[in-house]
Amino acid sequence: MAKGQTTVSDFAVAPRRSRSVEQAPMPAASATKLAELSRETRNADQPQEPAPLGTEADQSANRLIAPTQEARRERATARALQREDSRVRLRDLKRARDRESKHYVNCPLDYDTKMRLQKAAIENDVKMTTIMKAAIDQFLKDNGY
Repeated sequence: MAKGQTTVSDFAVAPRRSRSVEQAPMPAASATKLAELSRETRNADQPQEPAPLGTEADQSANRLIAPTQEARRERATARALQREDSRVRLRDLKRARDRESKHYVNCPLDYDTKMRLQKAAIENDVKMTTIMKAAIDQFLKDNGY
């Protein structure tokens, strides 16, 4: 085959399968009615064939199974609003967390002070930043800030 001469009709495509009443989930009352109908057809020595699509029983079963377009649209809208609310809340939480942890202070420490800070953090099982924040906070309170 040449590259420019290939069309969609060159490929075999299977037709879509329609959803039959037997494959679809249904209420118990509909299932018993279907079983009674199938027994009657077997008793009459007729070959068992699926009911033609478009019958009233099939349409009522589809109404029970598949919601209307309006119901689908309402459900989709409700889910979209819920996802939007969740996304906004998550974004706000991330912004609040970033606001709290964004302000860094760099201060050079001599080797002995750094080792004392590290030893205090290890012995008390506390992070060094927690100790530094507490020390800075205490200093500011003592000096009226």
